[in-house]
Amino acid sequence: MNLGTAVRREFKKLYVAYKMDTNFTDIIIQKSRLRISVNMKFSEIADPKGLCKDVTGIGKWGNGDVELYLDGLDGLDDVMKIIEQSFAAHEND
Repeated sequence: MNLGTAVRREFKKLYVAYKMDTNFTDIIIQKSRLRISVNMKFSEIADPKGLCKDVTGIGKWGNGDVELYLDGLDGLDDVMKIIEQSFAAHEND
């Protein structure tokens, strides 16, 4: 993930965090896919393809109210568009 020099990657026990001051996305590695937790409110995400799930108030690994999955490289561009929204929102904090 190449979003700029201000981004830090931290390897946690259960996930990989991408952060500036706070996490803007977390990647949870699963057996056959990646679960991506995006640190934004579900109502603020522009998701024309309907990839995101509202996980507000649900206990889980990772930060944020938005979750989506990547199970192949063909969906990478769409997932990156979602991650970039969180990056932009946190860049302005």
